[in-house]
Amino acid sequence: MADRPLTLMAVHAHPDDEASGTGGVLARYAAEGIRTVLVTCTDGGCGDGPGGVKPGDPGHDPAAVAAMRRTELEASCEVLKVSHLELLEYADSGMMGWPTNDAPGSFWQTPVEDGAARLAELMRRYQPDVVVTYDENGFYGHPDHIQAHRITMAALELVEAAPKVYWTTAPHSMMKRFGEVMREFGADFEEPDDPTEAVDLHSIGLPDEEVSTWVDTTAFGDQKFDALAAHASQGENIFFLRMGKERFNDLWGVETFVRVKDSTGAAVPETDLFAGLR
Repeated sequence: MADRPLTLMAVHAHPDDEASGTGGVLARYAAEGIRTVLVTCTDGGCGDGPGGVKPGDPGHDPAAVAAMRRTELEASCEVLKVSHLELLEYADSGMMGWPTNDAPGSFWQTPVEDGAARLAELMRRYQPDVVVTYDENGFYGHPDHIQAHRITMAALELVEAAPKVYWTTAPHSMMKRFGEVMREFGADFEEPDDPTEAVDLHSIGLPDEEVSTWVDTTAFGDQKFDALAAHASQGENIFFLRMGKERFNDLWGVETFVRVKDSTGAAVPETDLFAGLR
């Protein structure tokens, strides 16, 4: 430990996931002097194009969207003070059921062992003390999130790294509050035309008592909001931005996780991803 800094590695699927899922902890731990490494697995090419043009519509250019989203991702990382950004640059697979799921080169079609081997190399380089990714369902069922989970867990097997491993989650009490806020903004919130894009809020997260780790990131709420806002091209899809900073931080000022690997013996529930490491 003496010859390297404590290190957090967050493995995410797309540009903007780093801000919505872990923006608070990335900002908090960077401020505490911990090295923060963000691995983004896909290029985000299935996101909205300029003017809100949707994937598959005339004028949507996945390569141009990917280039735009990389610039936004770099801006988000600057806001969050991320130490190192690593891009695997697999093609975005789109939402579950889209034709892009089956496209050659898409992340969803990439053999897990191939993605895991690449990620394992990054783990050997950075030797993270804490690794964060999604659960088996990718938090809400997105194929690229599921694949990010799969390659992360496989990479950890290859390197036997990270004393602590976490999956992002949300306590049911928080999801209930989020549902109430969505209903409050109902006049502006539209259900997707494609039912495969719909998200069942009741299926997300865990009962409060099963959440192992509650990290207070309220002091970094503005950074998290600004990091999300950096992904301006996807603003139509980022519901949180409609709340404004105060409401946003009131709802998401604590980031929550379930601890799935630990070699420190730190007691749970805990309030620090690095409990037992410092």
